[in-house]
Amino acid sequence: MKYKPYGKTGRTVSMLGFGAMRLPAQKDGTCDYARAVPMLREGIDAGINYIDTARGYITGTSEIAVGKAIKSYDRETLFVVTKIPSNDIENSRELEWRKQLEQQLARFDMPYIDMILFHGLKWDAFNEHVGKPGYALAAARAAQNDGLVRHVGFSSHDSAENITRLVETREFDGVLLQYNFLDRRNEGAIDAAARIGMGVTVMGPVAGGRLGVPGAVALDGEGMEQMRVPEIALRFVWSNPGVTVALSGMNAMDQIHENVAAAERMTEIGDAERRKVAGLVERNAELMKLYCTACGYCMPCPNGVNIPENFRYMNWHKVWGLTKEAKEAYAKFSPDGFWAPWATGQVTGLSASECVECGECEPKCPQNIPIIKQLKETAAALGS
Repeated sequence: MKYKPYGKTGRTVSMLGFGAMRLPAQKDGTCDYARAVPMLREGIDAGINYIDTARGYITGTSEIAVGKAIKSYDRETLFVVTKIPSNDIENSRELEWRKQLEQQLARFDMPYIDMILFHGLKWDAFNEHVGKPGYALAAARAAQNDGLVRHVGFSSHDSAENITRLVETREFDGVLLQYNFLDRRNEGAIDAAARIGMGVTVMGPVAGGRLGVPGAVALDGEGMEQMRVPEIALRFVWSNPGVTVALSGMNAMDQIHENVAAAERMTEIGDAERRKVAGLVERNAELMKLYCTACGYCMPCPNGVNIPENFRYMNWHKVWGLTKEAKEAYAKFSPDGFWAPWATGQVTGLSASECVECGECEPKCPQNIPIIKQLKETAAALGS
């Protein structure tokens, strides 16, 4: 494993981070600890020391899984990151924020958190209340003074300009933002954060799995023809000197092994490879019209539609030209679910044709995707 200093924190972290949002879950929606804990330990044993989770992941049980997994390790060697939502003014009040933090420490069953992030922070919320006396930032500073939190940062899906504004407040030690070779909007924010000594963690380095397709997509020459697209995507992110950690939401042993191997053999992308990646991006620019990161914020659908999985198959069709594979996968949607190697497990939920246009999903989407319209397009393209 390769490591980098995390900004000015004095800590050194693995270039590959373990995202604990997609750990295996049971039918009731809680974490399957029997499967998840060994996966986390496999990653730690392979050299991953940066672990990211959040208060709401896997109905609040992801933090419990992380706590169970790290029990047998030297706590000082790990960098555990979690998040508290703070945009809502009630959650941001100092006493309420502190109460949530203490609940999370109890879930982890550990005395401190290495870095707490304001989850999905928006500039307007920071400006209006989060950064004001009596609210979340003051609570986080008090938690630092009490030894409950070592560092404070934020994650954000806000505009690149607003993320840069948040960075330039100089209130934070680290930032978690979205960046990959299909979506480079946040490059300016990454540069700004690196300039002032913040750690930079990237979510969605392989576009939330949107770059994961059946088999491998080959690029000719320059040593890239043997690489799967996800590895190219990771190398692209790691090649940005402002990036400290690329986060991967892993939920299968083979994913852990592949990503660790990619990190260990990491070399920066050269000019010839960069041109090839640029060509790939240009050829697949249609993806930006259906840019779903599979974050899952739109879920659950009241009518049972698996929105991210439907969009996965639409991307196979529209972007990669894998229409046959997309239609075959789409036809497998059923109330009972089906096993799929690309999902490393069981795919549950219904097809896009079952959308009743209730509208509950669209306000939840951080990418502002017109979900209803694009589900209709998906059903039309793949449903027959």
